[in-house]
Amino acid sequence: MRVEGKICVITGGASGIGKALAERFHAEGAKGIVVADLQEEALKQVAESVGGLAVVTNVAKEADIQALVAAAEKAYGHIDVFVSNAGIARMGGLDASDQDWQQNWDIHVMAHVYAARAVAEKMAVRGGGYLINTASAAGLLTHVNSSTYSVTKHGAVAFAEWLSINYGDRGVRVSVLAPQAVRTAMTTGRDVTIASVDGMMEPEQLADCVIRTMDSEEFLILPHEEVREYMKRKVLDVDRWLKGMRRFKAKRGDGST
Repeated sequence: MRVEGKICVITGGASGIGKALAERFHAEGAKGIVVADLQEEALKQVAESVGGLAVVTNVAKEADIQALVAAAEKAYGHIDVFVSNAGIARMGGLDASDQDWQQNWDIHVMAHVYAARAVAEKMAVRGGGYLINTASAAGLLTHVNSSTYSVTKHGAVAFAEWLSINYGDRGVRVSVLAPQAVRTAMTTGRDVTIASVDGMMEPEQLADCVIRTMDSEEFLILPHEEVREYMKRKVLDVDRWLKGMRRFKAKRGDGST
């Protein structure tokens, strides 16, 4: 799918990946761009820079997602592309609180569910649309220091797979964005030694990859191409892969996204 002439909604649009995507979609000639986030002032600035609409949204609340979709449809008539991009870095292992688990679940999984509930069937009825769910390389591999992040990002990937299977033949394209380290507020001030082993990517570089992958309509958007090889190793011999990850963790220390 080409973004030119399309109506696009992007959550987590006030900064980082979401901001970069809004700017790139605008440069590609999108007809309308709606950005959603909780950071109201930054969100307005992004919307103004792309001539779009800002909608303050808590993606963990289905009513907010429904209101976002309603606002986009009121402004532009329909939605062609929905990028469910919002995320958090609330890390934890066995010591993570139930509240932290729930927050990760609500934002990394249920936000994608709420978005799909609101737009997937409408796209299918029109015979076309594109859903992009931001996950992480951690959703394909793992996050060696955070069960909360890894498990919920795996959930995001699994849900995107289900969407593709159930809506792909009805004209709805589905992709899952799975980068390693990207220079955003989520990585600023954090030790991302493991995730950045293949380099810290700028959001604008990631946006380039998203555009290329949308053009070819592939399921996996892999800004760090090395992830594809890591996936192959994992599938071919998971026990060997797990042993390797334990060694890697011991050598590299903590920190990953």
